[in-house]
Amino acid sequence: MAFPTFRSRPQFSILLASLLFLVATPAAAQDWFRTGTGLGVEKPRVAVADFAPRSRSSQPLANIFSTVLRADLEFSGIIEVVSKSMNPLQSPSVPAELRHAEWNAPPADAHLLAYGNLSASGNDLVIEAWLSDARNAQAPPVLGKRYRGEVTDAEIRRFAHQFADEIIARLSGGTPGVASTQIAFVSTRTGSKEIWAMDYDGSNQRPLTSLRTISLTPRWSPDGLRIAFTCYGLAGGVTSAQICLYSMGDPELFMIDATGSNLRRITYSAGVDTSPAWNPRTGQQVAFISDRGGLPNLYLMNADGSNVEKLELPDMGYVVDPAWAPNGQLLAFSWRRPNGNYDLYLMDTASRQIVELTRDAARNERPSWAPDGRHIVFESTRTGTRQIWTMLADGTQARQLTFEGHNESPNWSPK
Repeated sequence: MAFPTFRSRPQFSILLASLLFLVATPAAAQDWFRTGTGLGVEKPRVAVADFAPRSRSSQPLANIFSTVLRADLEFSGIIEVVSKSMNPLQSPSVPAELRHAEWNAPPADAHLLAYGNLSASGNDLVIEAWLSDARNAQAPPVLGKRYRGEVTDAEIRRFAHQFADEIIARLSGGTPGVASTQIAFVSTRTGSKEIWAMDYDGSNQRPLTSLRTISLTPRWSPDGLRIAFTCYGLAGGVTSAQICLYSMGDPELFMIDATGSNLRRITYSAGVDTSPAWNPRTGQQVAFISDRGGLPNLYLMNADGSNVEKLELPDMGYVVDPAWAPNGQLLAFSWRRPNGNYDLYLMDTASRQIVELTRDAARNERPSWAPDGRHIVFESTRTGTRQIWTMLADGTQARQLTFEGHNESPNWSPK
């Protein structure tokens, strides 16, 4: 039997990057390419100028906005952010002050420039932000936004995230960024397993429950406004909006309508079938884990249980945690290979090519995709305790988000 192609991350990165770009970008031409820069599919070089405070007391607030905006763009996966050390000394606060020749020449050599100003009067906050073509002095700003709110660090961060997402949407043909998204997870830092949430970059971590029991597996609703989870220990049993199903033997997979009706069994094997994951694009395909062939492995089937297919891997081991990318083609999973630990892998279900996302970094499990299909959140024990990390979908730019207590089961919000 011919096994699928397996490639380590460096050799596969170009192929994966191309695939991610194609699935994330609509056929329509990208807005900023129409400004005449003629960059084709080259990563745009975006400089972020220090946002100008309208008063001396506003300087710390302007610094927060600039820092958060820069970090958001750097982690976008589609932008090359110009190093701050290469920025010219002059930072424009409005379009009329932009000196294009200083920003599009070395060392900055920027294609685009993000800049603006911030004013704070009492508790009133106003931020004006622009994105301009640094190579075309005749072109109007590509993007201009004004934000009004209260003078708080959280509000400034929120506006920086929003502006970053606007920029990313313009440069990716309409696919919004994920800077304004949230990540739900389970944490033990208060002494029991509770549901927590945080901004996508790890800031604003806060508890959502204080049940003092065992809360597990948070999952965002499609509208991003609610979180479902499992809770054990209240009234001596299970209390949640779930249905517990038990068969007379090995676990099987069942399907039920959202109304709670029409319960039906969809797997009939002698093995254990677990971890079903719907294909978000087709809605007609399910990935799941089964040990019907021996060790737990990846399988695909139609939503009605037909056309069961094993996704062959080039080695033995235990496979868990399948997670579909938003495009419905890439499948992330955790795989413990012989003499190894659990690492994260990515399979292109069309070509069956596999890429290794993590390697020999303790246990790496429970991947969850960002809505842009360019980022993955997961849990890892690489620092000695179980913590939440994010990375680009090619395995690069891994970032630790949590540090206190044990943190697990991350789930990325849909918006």
